Amino acid sequence: RRVLAGVLAAGLMLLSALAADNPSDAKREFSLPDTSLFTHCRFVYESNCMICHGARGRGDGTMVMEDWPDKPRNFTAAVYKYKSTPDDKLPTDADLERTIRHGIANTNMPIFSHLREDELRSVIEYLKFLSRSWRNPGNYADPIAIPATPEWFEEPTELIKHQADGRQQYVQSCLPCHGEDADGRGPASTALVNSKGETIYPADLRTRLKSGRTPQDTWRTIAVGLNGTPMVGYRDLLTADNIWDLVAYIHSLRSGGEQIRL
Repeated sequence: RRVLAGVLAAGLMLLSALAADNPSDAKREFSLPDTSLFTHCRFVYESNCMICHGARGRGDGTMVMEDWPDKPRNFTAAVYKYKSTPDDKLPTDADLERTIRHGIANTNMPIFSHLREDELRSVIEYLKFLSRSWRNPGNYADPIAIPATPEWFEEPTELIKHQADGRQQYVQSCLPCHGEDADGRGPASTALVNSKGETIYPADLRTRLKSGRTPQDTWRTIAVGLNGTPMVGYRDLLTADNIWDLVAYIHSLRSGGEQIRL
């Protein structure tokens, strides 16, 4: 026990230093997973994550049921959907922290608000031991900058105008998959598969989105896309303002107000 306590204490000190040296993900530098933290990180992972994600992070934990519509993430594949980095690049620590802290709506991924800061950092670091992808500098990229939410979000009259513009943009870009009523039942929705060849269905945009509840979360999802799924990023196809209009429309679907139509 004394040995374990010593290892844990050393791990905590190193994690504190790690957090202090990396206050932001604005500019990423490649670094290998810190092997000196392995024991402490594994302890925290096994205490909180193993029951669903499995001992080796393959998404095959003892709690997983066959009828779960969204299986736990297979960390060995290193395919992460909810992130701010482009295309198939690895997520930032901030991306992983957001998912762990806030959970994923409409799935069995809960909110881990009880984790201390050092425990959170431990889980994030441990994920990097589970796939060799984290050892390849080519898999790293800076996050895509997310602009501040426009002031017109707080102006009802202006907001309605942008929601109407967003509805038009939705028809052009999103309707084939997400459907006329944004219920995920568009004409192309039945023929979609993910990167593993499994059938996948578009989100029902009238419900809480899995990628987060804020306008910036929705902006990020539209701009970056969802890695490993047919949801592509639109950052090169739409302007930032176009995306904000789309965000305004999508959020109106869950506001309780009358749905905007052309």
